[in-house]
Amino acid sequence: MNHTESPSFCFSHLNSSCRRLQQPGPEAALFYTLLACVSLLTVLLNLLVIISISHFRQLHSPTNALLLSLAASDLVVGLLAMPVEGLRHIETCWLLGTLMCALTPYVSYCLLSVSVGSMVLISVDRYVAICDPLLYSSKITLSRVKSLICLCWACSLLYNGLILMGHLGQPDRYRTCHGECVIVISHVSGTADLLVSVVGPCSVMVVLYMRVFVVAVSQVRVMRSRAAVTVAPTARRSEWKAARTLGVVVAVFLMCFCPYYYPALAGQETSTSLSYYALVSWILLINSCVNPLIYALFYPWFRKASRLILTLRVLQPGSRAIHVL
Repeated sequence: MNHTESPSFCFSHLNSSCRRLQQPGPEAALFYTLLACVSLLTVLLNLLVIISISHFRQLHSPTNALLLSLAASDLVVGLLAMPVEGLRHIETCWLLGTLMCALTPYVSYCLLSVSVGSMVLISVDRYVAICDPLLYSSKITLSRVKSLICLCWACSLLYNGLILMGHLGQPDRYRTCHGECVIVISHVSGTADLLVSVVGPCSVMVVLYMRVFVVAVSQVRVMRSRAAVTVAPTARRSEWKAARTLGVVVAVFLMCFCPYYYPALAGQETSTSLSYYALVSWILLINSCVNPLIYALFYPWFRKASRLILTLRVLQPGSRAIHVL
């Protein structure tokens, strides 16, 4: 039997079409199944977080408003970024056209910036809650947090518009053939983005959480040494548990986030044509699915709220007042 086949192209009717590295049928089917499962799981888990925090009045707190913002960006990652990136890597061709080539990276970068901003705000929230608990309720209000969240999303849209201005204006300027969508960020822009998106936010998060854990450990020692009722011990324990859980969220995010900026750290241009781009981009994308799993492991209220949602008890009258904490 003759296995010799003519070369496969992304667009066979175009002379300037890119060659396609076609996957065998079973492998492509397996990859598409995995992609569908991961994307669907990411959307469903983050949808549970969004419905839980939005529906139950007891969960309407400044900290949970920040988790809601993070879950909203993670949901869009599962709904848009994961399928598009999966299609790109499985088909080894860009099949979505010039407009989507321009908009897709912009949306992905905006979601990444929103996640970073939300993580910084979460770190500030936990810092004030642990280190200045008496003034927390006056400093961190729900309306103030909502305003900061809106500012975070607006700044993300503006900032990434500036970073990707060249790509948005000419999405095909680095294309060598039809079937490519290449995004190249110059070393200068990449270095500036590294400072704004990585060094600055990560430094703030690490410093604040180091301070949080030092203060939390000292408080635990004081309570143990006195062996008596201290000021609001239950509240202190709950704040410590929340800080610990959100600390895990921040730490996992940093582990998934930092590899994406390796090219800038190595002094290279950031480009989708890099051999390891698929690996670092998917490490970052998978974080959107991991966050709700962390909530499920550490937050009893999320498990209880999820059961109420999945059993449709949230449709009953008065369900918004159910105690989930």
